[in-house]
Amino acid sequence: MLRLARGLAQGIPSRIGVRVTKSLAVALHPGIERAKVPRSRGIRGRTAEVSEIQPEGGRPLPPLEGARPEADAVISIDHVTKRFGAFVAVDDAHFDIARGEFFSMLGPSGCGKTTTLRMIAGFEQPSTGEIRLDGKDMSRVPPYKRQVNTVFQQYALFPHMNVWDNVAFGLRATKVPKPEISKRVNDLLGVVRLAGFAERRPGQLSGGQQQRVALARALVNYPRALLLDEPLGALDLKLRQAMQLELKRIQRELDITFIFVTHDQEEALTMSDRIAVMNEGRVEQIGTPEQIYHEPASVFVAGFIGMANLLPARVDGRDGELAIARVAGDHFVRVEAAPGVADGAEATLMVRPERAHLRVDEPPAGLIGIPTDVVDLVFQGPVVRFELRIADGTTLVAHVGPEDDLPLLRPGDRVWMCWEPGAGRLLAPSGHSAPMPGVDNTKELSTIVRSHQ
Repeated sequence: MLRLARGLAQGIPSRIGVRVTKSLAVALHPGIERAKVPRSRGIRGRTAEVSEIQPEGGRPLPPLEGARPEADAVISIDHVTKRFGAFVAVDDAHFDIARGEFFSMLGPSGCGKTTTLRMIAGFEQPSTGEIRLDGKDMSRVPPYKRQVNTVFQQYALFPHMNVWDNVAFGLRATKVPKPEISKRVNDLLGVVRLAGFAERRPGQLSGGQQQRVALARALVNYPRALLLDEPLGALDLKLRQAMQLELKRIQRELDITFIFVTHDQEEALTMSDRIAVMNEGRVEQIGTPEQIYHEPASVFVAGFIGMANLLPARVDGRDGELAIARVAGDHFVRVEAAPGVADGAEATLMVRPERAHLRVDEPPAGLIGIPTDVVDLVFQGPVVRFELRIADGTTLVAHVGPEDDLPLLRPGDRVWMCWEPGAGRLLAPSGHSAPMPGVDNTKELSTIVRSHQ
């Protein structure tokens, strides 16, 4: 299937005919059965037999028309585990995805995010647990009976068809009336801003334009959810950044649930309503981009999302809602603690570089500070990046703007790295964090649903 998808994306000569495998067809248009689709004119009048799967009754899925079920969640992952032999790819994943939400699964290679997406699509079955769509268990339901579509990194556009025919393909195969096909295709081409490209073929389009054609084709039959498996990976940096905003705009305009898989934190932070951060098969944390960045639940999340200074610490007690921790020798700091941080236990102090300030003199009361030596400094436009070293050899980073009003500093100078008590966060060691916030997310889901109504 992968070879076929690559071949289609790269432009297999149309004269050899095109036979789409059932798996690929299901990914593009779940719910379509075998259909003969005429080639675009100018291809010797041949027809290409295409295997796809059709909805029961042979009718297209009705548009959502903004209707919402009583339940908040459109997709529920209920204690799902997936094993391949002795290897656990997904370990007890448990979360809900709201209707109309842009939900991202973020993590390094091998963390289980793509396997989770494939289970939602129906290409893999859970070893244990349930996957529910609108409250119905779909764990053993084949892909073509699920009302979800998938867009892959390789878009698998039909090279012998123009843009309009590519988008209309699934609707024609399901025998949707011609006036309805024209309306839907033209509407979707307008949404993805390709109305003037209807007669072009994929080989005449840029990478970003091809991706928008693939999106329109996947959305034209109104799926309950659209699954996107690292679709921006093949684009260059500037185009990828532009497409992030385009994807979010399209998702908001159509109000369809998007489930996006990526290892790129910028993509997830830019587009998502919520993010599930995964590591070694487990979901480490679920939350809004702001929660994930400013309130990480674990050392892994703190280090994976953005840049973070991570210092070994020991919790000595409490001062109201703040913990008192010993760091960098005998320096005591008052800091917010994440769930799972116990008194007397080892922990890790996190401070983001942009929350740090530098002072030549010892900081006043109310400001936390530790003495450091300047190792290096790099001008980065709006900020200067300082590399600092504390007495035990640990390296820290501070991003300092003009508001700090520092004298000219050089490597070897002694400075204090300071931050407000609310700027740091104390984290439990890896493997010892409390149950992550956001898993029991009924209240959070209700807030997201209200924001889309």
